[in-house]
Amino acid sequence: MTQPSEPSRRTFLKSSAAVGGALALGSSFNTAYAQGSDEIKVALVGCGGRGTGAVANLFNTKGNVQLVSVADALENKSKGAVEGLKKNPKFKDKVKVQQANIFSGLDSYKKAIDVDCDLVVIATPPAFKPQQFEYAVDKGKHVFCEKPVASDTPGVKRFLAAVDKSKKQNLMVGIGLQRRHETNYINIMKQIHNGAIGDIISQRVYWNGAGIWFRNRQEGQTDMQYQCNNWYHFIWACGDQIVEQHIHNLDIGCWAKNAYPVSANGMGGWGRRLNGDGKDSEIYDHTFVEYTFADGSTMHSQGRHLKNSFTRVAEYAHGTKGNAYFPGMLEIGGQRQRIAGKGGGHQQEQHDLIEGLLAGNIYNEGEYGAKSTFTAILGREACYSGKVVTWNDLMEKGKDYCPGIDNWTIQTPPPAKKNADGVYNIPKPGIYTPYA
Repeated sequence: MTQPSEPSRRTFLKSSAAVGGALALGSSFNTAYAQGSDEIKVALVGCGGRGTGAVANLFNTKGNVQLVSVADALENKSKGAVEGLKKNPKFKDKVKVQQANIFSGLDSYKKAIDVDCDLVVIATPPAFKPQQFEYAVDKGKHVFCEKPVASDTPGVKRFLAAVDKSKKQNLMVGIGLQRRHETNYINIMKQIHNGAIGDIISQRVYWNGAGIWFRNRQEGQTDMQYQCNNWYHFIWACGDQIVEQHIHNLDIGCWAKNAYPVSANGMGGWGRRLNGDGKDSEIYDHTFVEYTFADGSTMHSQGRHLKNSFTRVAEYAHGTKGNAYFPGMLEIGGQRQRIAGKGGGHQQEQHDLIEGLLAGNIYNEGEYGAKSTFTAILGREACYSGKVVTWNDLMEKGKDYCPGIDNWTIQTPPPAKKNADGVYNIPKPGIYTPYA
């Protein structure tokens, strides 16, 4: 049998479902790339700032990346993403989206993924990611999915099931926990895992910020459109601040331990300080969680959005021999040692993904993306309920914040509803239950 000396982009990327085939074709594929004959076609699902930012990062890699389709719940977002990327002179020749491949609506992700593409970027509100990831995997596509990957327990379980399927198909799965691609974090983690600070007995992680955006209701918007556009302020959509942003710091703590917590207890509240009178926000503006690992060690978490207050985004690990100040400092015996490395994870994670695809070195970050998401959900449910919540109980019985999500349209009444006083029902510790 004769074999083509230079397999095409389509041959390589389609064959990556077979491990041996992908690895065998890697060298020839790089040769084809050098001659300018291959492309990596991308579908973007979720056209906000992080989605378009991820595509821009992909454009900045050494791959011949082409954007071929976009989808968003809101029409102005999908159209705006294409127009915005085209305005950048560096990217205009990489935006190959035909008018017929600009989609909107809650089911538009299917249409975008069904366009001939190799890689799907998912950067939608967390609630929608499990079904979109599942669909992309079912279609045999490589995926880059922003964090967090779900907003509730059923979503995490659905995502994990799709991760298992993606591994069997040898699909690339990148997750937007970009610190894991920064050499400053990678290098200090190597030291920690080699025993530099001994056994970790406690950790402190923070995402204390000054505030977040709020988007007023636009004329003619349905409630679903309004909540999708203002998604950060609704638990069903974003999972609360601890899930949406603080996941980065919690992920570092779990990475340092090479483990996930078995239980959590916490406290928090809603002080109506997120957007003026706070009527159109149901998430907490502050949380504090004590996570406990199987070995009895703890991780203390602070998350907050509050102007004119103490702000910090950082992680610290304390061990039997010393301390680690992430991302680049060890303290052992009273002496501090800088660990070399650099940041820039948003760009580096896309360099790594594309280089992996070009070389046929497929990796899958889906499992830790889902488990770090669940760590954040565990802490949220502990804060909302005021009770000790265990990993196993919540994984088994955690409530569904998005019932029937597969059948939602922009006309569907969203889960968050105002009470008789015109405000959203906020979870109240001592009353709220974390279980279905």
